[in-house]
Amino acid sequence: MSVQYHDLTAPAAERDWRQAVGRGLRGRCPHCGEGRLFRAFLKPVEACEACGEALYHQRADDLPPYIVITIVGHIVVGGLVLAEKYSEWSMAMHMWVWPLLTVVLCLALMQPAKGAVIGLQWALRMHGFGGPAPQPEIQPASSRTGGR
Repeated sequence: MSVQYHDLTAPAAERDWRQAVGRGLRGRCPHCGEGRLFRAFLKPVEACEACGEALYHQRADDLPPYIVITIVGHIVVGGLVLAEKYSEWSMAMHMWVWPLLTVVLCLALMQPAKGAVIGLQWALRMHGFGGPAPQPEIQPASSRTGGR
């Protein structure tokens, strides 16, 4: 398998972020849509087996859990409020339904959310996906010495 390298001096072609996010949601390579994006539940592959696009430098970090927490929170809290208003569930029923629903939804949504974030990063050329190399910040001499 070969890793694809991009010429950073050539003008960058536009990438469709909607298509890349959709491919990431399905767990597919954001570039070609054919290769798998994950080798394990949340571990991305180093490079796409179909097109060779390098995926090792993705930095999804904490955004996918924040997305999942927001979605699941709205579903569970909304469902809880509706159940309280329109039904007569026992406390035991609430204690079974809502935690179980929360865990199932979180597990079901985490991989698609991470795939979507990786797809968006690829489309926007973030973190080494064909954009300019990150430059280190250089602090002025006065700030390094404490203003002396």
